Amino acid sequence: MSKVEPARESLKNILRVERMTEHDLLEVVEIEEMCGLSRWGWEAYHAELQSGHAGLMLVLRRQQPAPATAPDKRLAGFVASRLMADELHINNIAVRPAFRRQGFAHVLLDRVLQEGAVAGAREALLEVRASNKAAQALYQRHDFRVAGRRRNYYAQPAEDALVMRATL
Repeated sequence: MSKVEPARESLKNILRVERMTEHDLLEVVEIEEMCGLSRWGWEAYHAELQSGHAGLMLVLRRQQPAPATAPDKRLAGFVASRLMADELHINNIAVRPAFRRQGFAHVLLDRVLQEGAVAGAREALLEVRASNKAAQALYQRHDFRVAGRRRNYYAQPAEDALVMRATL
């Protein structure tokens, strides 16, 4: 059992991972903006949902009331990914700031990697800001390794991306 397994097990009672729907998009975009992700916006998520089976879009719903310090919203986080041939490309993963450091991102990442593998993906790929050490640590705990660098990949602020890969 990995270091994060006990935390993941205890979260199963308060979280539910489900397929993203159009009804989730306002909260997904809100989380995207709160977390400072590269902006996709409602239209891009909607188009991805409409694209058919290639998109693997998941949300993390809380089953218990939010703590007093957290917004009274249904979604704690989301992941947007796409299957391409035998590769799972993770485009965005985010958790509301009020729910960070509680294992929620691990739950999302575990599930999308599992579903990608079941759908035939042999590896997962993502880009992460070179300065985002917390995200890099999360991915490394899921066996992602740096495979390259994309110069000036991100804007606002301009920054390199590390390309990370994991075998599924």
